[in-house]
Amino acid sequence: MKADRGNNKQGKIFVISGPSGSGKTTLLARLIKDRKAGKLLKKSRSVTTRPKRSGEKEGKDYSFVNSQEFKCLLKEKKILEWTRYLGYYYGTPREPLEKQLLDGKSIGLCLDLNGARIIKKLYPARVVTIFIIPPSLHALKERIRGRCRGTDQKEVRERIFLARKELKSSGEFDYRILNQSLPEAIKELKNIFWKETAG
Repeated sequence: MKADRGNNKQGKIFVISGPSGSGKTTLLARLIKDRKAGKLLKKSRSVTTRPKRSGEKEGKDYSFVNSQEFKCLLKEKKILEWTRYLGYYYGTPREPLEKQLLDGKSIGLCLDLNGARIIKKLYPARVVTIFIIPPSLHALKERIRGRCRGTDQKEVRERIFLARKELKSSGEFDYRILNQSLPEAIKELKNIFWKETAG
């Protein structure tokens, strides 16, 4: 896709961002599982160099590659945006995203702040940005510690530091959702999806 002409027959890119532990991945997964929304929306599968976690599947959760393979993808311009987080690379592959849009379907991405900015710049007429806000910083810390059991405490501190930084930039996004109650947050996300899809 060489230019973003805003053709209404194409799908939209829903970029969901928020601190680690805010629930962005869960919310996007629930939206895609919705019977009606799931027919129009697909999750972008990121490429990463981090090791596979328990229960994760190649090609479903991520495309797992080594550092050399990731750098080759960058060189060949097959990655739209990328970041290095806690020592590992993460990137959004170009081809699946653009194919989904040209097929008239939308695509959902969970990205950090910088990734959201890059995708918005690349596809200004196609992108809807949504920031997920945790109920409180204390609740966020507890979520991060809970999901990072057995993880180095330095990594936990880094995640919390990054979360503070991301929260300060939430005003840049088209929508903000407070994830205090998961059912309510899912309902709000669905409302945004249908509003933007109809438009």
